Amino acid sequence: AAVYRLVAHYGWDDVIYNHCSMRVPGEDRKFLMKRHELLWTEVTASNLAKVDMDADLDERAGVNRPGFTLHSGVLRARADVNCAVHVHTETGMAFTGLKRGLRMISQEAIRFYKRIGYHPYEGITEDFDERERINAHLGKNRALVMHNHGLLTVGQTAREAFILMRYLMGAAEIQLRMEATGSELIEIPPEICEKTAAQYWRPGRRLGDLDWPAQMKLLDVTDPSYRN
Repeated sequence: AAVYRLVAHYGWDDVIYNHCSMRVPGEDRKFLMKRHELLWTEVTASNLAKVDMDADLDERAGVNRPGFTLHSGVLRARADVNCAVHVHTETGMAFTGLKRGLRMISQEAIRFYKRIGYHPYEGITEDFDERERINAHLGKNRALVMHNHGLLTVGQTAREAFILMRYLMGAAEIQLRMEATGSELIEIPPEICEKTAAQYWRPGRRLGDLDWPAQMKLLDVTDPSYRN
């Protein structure tokens, strides 16, 4: 519920569309997602829908079919993933239309060096057959650019998936702004990218440990109703 509210706080929501998902502790084949009719700002811990990832659900079950298709597929395929965040903001969609993909021109981008996948556009994500291809393109990465569509991040925890989306959105916006200048850009050398990415992903480091409590504090000060 906190992730939904934070996504709305940063302006990444789209009225009732796009979704986050969380595997239910102790029930590996079930996950939580937003009820389709709810605004992101209306999501609370108690009104999330618990669904079976092996089911075949659509709006008649109270959840969005494309959202269910994407998230059930990712959670089914990745036992190491418990949370996924998917958005398609205007900035994100503009970035996903770039053929070259994410360029190593900012510190925000280096976090994803050789750790991001790309999936070609196949239409609205509602066909279960597409899940296999999405998962193949995501691979073992924590982020996926869905071309001409949107962005996806995944994590072991809600904290990880959200913080990764924050960095990915930042990297996308920085790249768009840099490229819009028309000036020659400074590409960070591969050896520096390797070094920096290893610093970010060193064993034992827990992504978002320091900033997640601050994000929660932000919510609790503005509107703590997500906890209900």
